[in-house]
Amino acid sequence: MDLVALGVGDAFSADYYSSCLAVQASGEWLLIDCPHPIRKILKEASATSGHALDVDSFSAVVITHLHADHSSGLEGLGYFAHFVLGRRLKLVIHPAVLEELWGGHLSAGMRRLLHVGSPDEHPMRLEDYFEVVLLDEQRPTRVGAFSLECRRTFHHVPTTALRITAGERTLGYSADTAFDPELITWLMEAELAIHETNFGVHTPYEKLAALPEVQRRKLRLIHYPDGFDLEGSNIEPLRQGHAYRVGA
Repeated sequence: MDLVALGVGDAFSADYYSSCLAVQASGEWLLIDCPHPIRKILKEASATSGHALDVDSFSAVVITHLHADHSSGLEGLGYFAHFVLGRRLKLVIHPAVLEELWGGHLSAGMRRLLHVGSPDEHPMRLEDYFEVVLLDEQRPTRVGAFSLECRRTFHHVPTTALRITAGERTLGYSADTAFDPELITWLMEAELAIHETNFGVHTPYEKLAALPEVQRRKLRLIHYPDGFDLEGSNIEPLRQGHAYRVGA
């Protein structure tokens, strides 16, 4: 399993793209979260990671929550798939996140289309752009080569952490969350676990830095603020545009 750190920053970053990942196994790619401008993010990561990535590279997009720094690119992603690729993308999402996705996030810009030469509006639904696949907290969800497990986190809006398994490799992703030792234990079942760090209702670096070394060796940091001391961290931060092997 491989991953590319497409973006590593937070919502206020002037230095990085917002946090999102591309994960690959058996020739299939998942996009984990989707900030704007997603195609520019993918183009720049392609130039530095050694993986050629664009919207048509992905068999599915997984959305952890609806804060704009994690989901603002969904409109553009859906329109590109609809108009350019001529197909729907799989959208993998927890029911609590799905509940507000259309009415509270996408419908204002996507609920109707006009056809050239016709004044008539064509009503659109979420299902016209995306094939929705629901995450389940009680059992894994199969998406192609991947098996996805989820767990709710402590955050302002419904948010799901992930364990992504393909073959014998598992990648953990905290998504946005306050510090939660039980979540860390859950993530530690993976070979590699990516954990956010930031201020406010997020996880302080000092909490992660105080974890036992055996846990810190498995962790990589993401969603860190501008000015975070990358070289001084005792947990390896993901570097934007870099590729990593899970379980290497």
